[in-house]
Amino acid sequence: MGYRHFFEDAIGRLKTEQRYRVFADLERDAELFPLAHWHRSPGQIEDVVIWCSNDYLCMGRHPEVIGAMAEAAAHYGVGAGGTRNISGTNHPLVELESELAQLHGKDNALVFTSGWISNLAAISTIADCLPNCLILSDALNHNSMIEGIKRSSAERKIFRHNDLDHLEELLQAAGPERNKLIVFESLYSMNGDIAPIGKIADLAERYNAMTYMDEVHAVGLYGAHGGGIAERDGVMHRIDVIEGTLAKGFGTLGGYIAADSMIIDAVRSYAPSFIFTTALPPAVAKAACTAVKLLKNGAEWRAQHQRQSMLTKHALSAAGLPVMPNHSHIVPVFVGDAERCKAASDMLLERHGIYIQPINYPTIPKTTERLRITPTPLHTDAHIVHLVESLVDVWKALKLPFVVEPKIVEFKRETVDARCTFPEFKRAAE
Repeated sequence: MGYRHFFEDAIGRLKTEQRYRVFADLERDAELFPLAHWHRSPGQIEDVVIWCSNDYLCMGRHPEVIGAMAEAAAHYGVGAGGTRNISGTNHPLVELESELAQLHGKDNALVFTSGWISNLAAISTIADCLPNCLILSDALNHNSMIEGIKRSSAERKIFRHNDLDHLEELLQAAGPERNKLIVFESLYSMNGDIAPIGKIADLAERYNAMTYMDEVHAVGLYGAHGGGIAERDGVMHRIDVIEGTLAKGFGTLGGYIAADSMIIDAVRSYAPSFIFTTALPPAVAKAACTAVKLLKNGAEWRAQHQRQSMLTKHALSAAGLPVMPNHSHIVPVFVGDAERCKAASDMLLERHGIYIQPINYPTIPKTTERLRITPTPLHTDAHIVHLVESLVDVWKALKLPFVVEPKIVEFKRETVDARCTFPEFKRAAE
């Protein structure tokens, strides 16, 4: 029996809906970031500027992080040797979990192979450990959180995004005696908006609910020590379970939860996607631990990151481009059409040497398509000028609507040495 046509039909539907994804062949250069080499075709390589990396603070190219990984790989080898159940826990993982627990002010932490897996494993396991549990989930929660909720046997209800009145209504209806788990994010990465964490904690305490918060897009970037939005707002101690990633602000790979030691032990003991998965390799754990330690004293790096993010927003808005407002480092530029969003992304890459992936359904709802821009401390003011001018050109070429008449913000255009070093973050203009 021939099955191939089913897969052809599936791919064809994606292409018809303008949702087919093409991955650019990019060769990052640690010394030159945010520049990368784009393998446009066999034998044709061009330099491009990356504007959509989730390595927000460029820790993936920090010399101390690279050095820690190289040294650990030479010492321990490159693999973990198996699951923790079979091979034990490599010592760099023990050190990493200790650093993460301390970062979030919790008893213990547990590291997974990715942030997606940590949400899948932790949410489903925690909910199933609570008899007759009701999960209350924010409407804009990440796919990994949704999959974790689906995997559990608990009843679930969705509250409107950041809507405290709706959340309280659902909590009241559930009653004080029923076990309840509120699942939400601190910073929603597609819109860049931030949850009212303290007020959600107020409701959780009033109605006897547990809280589970995803800090994936905030750890390393916010708070005095990089503990995230909850640390910045002084409410870490009021959240029962904090989930984070090592692959964004910390620039490496893996995910984790931090919580009371009994919660951690329950997830460790019951979650199949933890028990039966090969552990994070010691070299990766060592690199991640180094990044966490560095960013505990990384106020200067965080400040420079915020500066470049805010400057990018200001310059794009001044040019009349439809920047979606928020109070975080995320810079979403609204398009509202899948085909034109993809066309804008392609034109930026091919005409201007700028790499920004289009964000389309199912990552976000249809008709809300956008370009999601993520400045880093190593994006110079000259890079920002180039970005603004390029986007204005693309908007005009595709006849996309401006918010106001475009006006380019002027900066100095000194030549910049892209091989800038930590922690100075050399820039084009002050």
